Amino acid sequence: MVVATATFLSAMPAQVLPEGAGYGVVVGIGLFFSAFMVCLTAIQARYTGFSPKNSEEFTSASRSVKPGLIASGIVSAWTWAATLLQSSAVGYRYGISGPWWYAAGATVQVLLFAQLAAKLKLNAPYAHTWLEIVGARWGNTAHQIFMFFGLATNLIVSSMLVLGGSATVTDLTGMSTIAACFLIPLGVAIYVVVGGMRSTLLCDYTHTTVLFAIILTFAFTVYATSGYIGSISNMHYLLTQASAVSPVEGNAGGSYLTMRSKNGLIFGVINLIGNFATVFQDQAYWQRAIASRPATTVKAYLIGGLAWFAIPFAFSTTLGLAAVALTAVPSPTSPTSSPLNSTFQPLLVPLSQADISEGLPASVAAATLLGQGGAAALLVLLFLAVTSATSAELIAVSAIITYDVYKRYINPNATEQQILRMSHAGVLVWALVMGIAGVVFYYIGVSMGWLYTFMGVILGSAVVPIALCITWRKANRTGCVVGSVIGFAAGVGAWLGVTAGCNAGVINVTSLLITSSTGNYEMLAGNLASIGVGAIVATAASLIWPDDFNFDATRAINAPKALSKKNVEDSDRDAEEPEDEKKAQDSSISTETHEVVQADNDLDPAGLDRAFKFAAKASIVLTLVLLIIIPLPLFFAQTIYGVRGLSAWVVIGIGWAFCSAIAVVIYPLWESRVALRMIWRGMIKDVFANGSGKYAANPVVASPSHA
Repeated sequence: MVVATATFLSAMPAQVLPEGAGYGVVVGIGLFFSAFMVCLTAIQARYTGFSPKNSEEFTSASRSVKPGLIASGIVSAWTWAATLLQSSAVGYRYGISGPWWYAAGATVQVLLFAQLAAKLKLNAPYAHTWLEIVGARWGNTAHQIFMFFGLATNLIVSSMLVLGGSATVTDLTGMSTIAACFLIPLGVAIYVVVGGMRSTLLCDYTHTTVLFAIILTFAFTVYATSGYIGSISNMHYLLTQASAVSPVEGNAGGSYLTMRSKNGLIFGVINLIGNFATVFQDQAYWQRAIASRPATTVKAYLIGGLAWFAIPFAFSTTLGLAAVALTAVPSPTSPTSSPLNSTFQPLLVPLSQADISEGLPASVAAATLLGQGGAAALLVLLFLAVTSATSAELIAVSAIITYDVYKRYINPNATEQQILRMSHAGVLVWALVMGIAGVVFYYIGVSMGWLYTFMGVILGSAVVPIALCITWRKANRTGCVVGSVIGFAAGVGAWLGVTAGCNAGVINVTSLLITSSTGNYEMLAGNLASIGVGAIVATAASLIWPDDFNFDATRAINAPKALSKKNVEDSDRDAEEPEDEKKAQDSSISTETHEVVQADNDLDPAGLDRAFKFAAKASIVLTLVLLIIIPLPLFFAQTIYGVRGLSAWVVIGIGWAFCSAIAVVIYPLWESRVALRMIWRGMIKDVFANGSGKYAANPVVASPSHA
């Protein structure tokens, strides 16, 4: 990896913004959101029935969050630095096919995860982590092996967040990369410790709101007001000129304006496999399923997945293509305006492969188009994306440390206060680990782009075994565990073998970290071998030696004492129990337990089974549309789009972004209108009669969720 501050010199001045701006954003905005979360937490504790001093509220937001806020949290957690930087990089490399394959290849996992979310609510409604389910079903050995995959996923994701965020801050401001690596996660850790899961979701919402505002600002600047581009037709002209000077290898006619891109398609496969691992094995996504209301979990994931698609698609179609177009714009000192003339001097020098791997196309495009304002907007955008995903990783790993390490192996009889203290400690410990990992990868020369394409090689083998564990009663323990391990070895072996084959039998640091980051075949082989071997071994073993697991053990995980016997031993009888008897039983339970009963009433097996079937149908149909029905005919058609085709492409991207903003910015406010009114009335009461606005629990009606 070339140090980011050096690579950036090839395109523009090293410091578009002063160094103080970097520290101001990283420290200042971090402290602002920490103070903001402290205020929200105080409001939540006073005017609602939820307090982060309760471990269930801290870890899972009392499992009561509505679908709009969960969808917003999914969008925010899935928007990494890589989402913005790498999507623009593949747009810069492959043209319009890059935005599509990046967005589609990372959307379908969230859509398909809706099935796992429904099964989670059906088969383990009170679990805190997906690893608890593995442990309850398959025992300690399987639990420890899959914990390796889970924590490896969190480590790789966390490292990419820190590497991408720190590299961009350094590029734009000259801020110390080492300082950025530590300050980014530590600043986020403050508000996560203060407010827990619900504060993370509320912070996600604010970040998502700003995210869409800045993305749409960039889109209208590039395609409407910029003096360098300013229209879709001019973008088309500049991209045509750029491809005439430097044709895209593997693209139809060498054009940026075609879906016929061989390397774009290969990237799409790598992207698809790698992101299955980072969704299915990342506790952050399970955490949102756990925090959501059972009846609306599927809805949240389908909305979140479709809304997220617009972010990389619109952003890359804007800044990724703009970075290419600006290489065909003459600089003020250019003696000619034609890029085909040998004396032509471009406004933006074409980026090197190292620059692209660092994700710099978006940075140089924003700074060139809007100067310091564009650089500042991108800096804020990336910082919010990084901190949102970082908060998701911190609370996720904290849950694993607390429930899968501390409570399972160290102190099974931990008290409420001990669990809460360990949760806080887990957040702080992982923030420190993130900083150290970022520094280590930085110094050994591993870039964010390399990690992004490599992650599926070592993580993909556990994807199918985990899905089978949660959803299929016949899943065989030995087959799934062995499949994960063998798949891991096969993935690494295939990656090393193809790397050696592409480099005359030589395997060294250069071939592994540099050559394989610019060549697609090495990573493609490793990703396919990892997920393919793991899936084949786990599925074949389960078909040959099927288990017959009834999920009673997983349904009993953390089940409330008042309900555990009913849930585990009498589930069939309860399904037929008269409603009057249920009401009579409920009336005898305390206020605290009543809220649990209300939640349990949402766990209707028939309703959750219907939700799973709907999730399966909807997610599979959408996956086919995004990966096959739309892109493959366009790929085989080899069409090079004219101005009208590009216009349709851009308008769809911007329109999708508007619809997504409505779904994850406006809709959460609407669905929480009753709770917001309750909080407002409480605050007004406190103003005019101090002390009268504090929330008081109703012993008959469970407290409403304000999220």
